[in-house]
This record gives sequence, C-alpha cells and structure tokens, in this order.
Amino acid sequence: MTARKLYKVIFSNQGKTYEVYTRAVQQADIYGFVEIEELLFGEKSTLLVDPAEEQLKNEFSGVTRSYIPFHSVIRIDEVEKEGRGKILQLAGADNITHLPHPILNKKSDPEL
Repeated sequence: MTARKLYKVIFSNQGKTYEVYTRAVQQADIYGFVEIEELLFGEKSTLLVDPAEEQLKNEFSGVTRSYIPFHSVIRIDEVEKEGRGKILQLAGADNITHLPHPILNKKSDPEL
C-alpha cells in the first residue's frame, strides 16, 4: 500500500513565518499563487495543548484550501513524518514594509 504524500510548507505573511503540514501542494489556477489543501494539525493528544499550534489551528479553522503568493513561499519539502505546525514572529519585522513584487505580463516583457 502506498503512503500518501506529506508536505511541509514554510511561508511568510505579515511579518510572521508560518510552518504548516499539508497533503496537497500545487500551482494554483490563479497566476502567481501556490495552492495548499488538507492542512494537518497534530491532534494526537487532547490532554496536552501546544499554544503555537492552537493559534495556527484557529487561524486556519474552516479553511479547506489556501492560496499563497509565490514570493511569500520560503520552502516546500516532501517529508516522511508530520511535525508540529507553528507561527514564528520575525525579529524586527514590525517596522518593515515590503514593496509589492511585479508580475510579468506581455506589456512588460516583449518575449512573452
């Protein structure tokens, strides 16, 4: 029997780094986005609650599919075992404003 694939996706969003585990990752139909589905949260024990993972679970509650901009993705790994998802605050990121990234189109790139 073949085991289902498991991915760890790390991306940045509003000065925070997110690490989530998911069963499906693909290029989205929306240009410039990565699509992730079937988010996994470690529910092995209801006795012990991890506050970092609980925050992540609350943020993605009710979400069946999420679209992440390409430029926000830091890393995507296919992994063997699920770990704990987390949200990390980037040091000094509260005073940084990111410039929008240009999206290539036929007008800006004559070779397209």
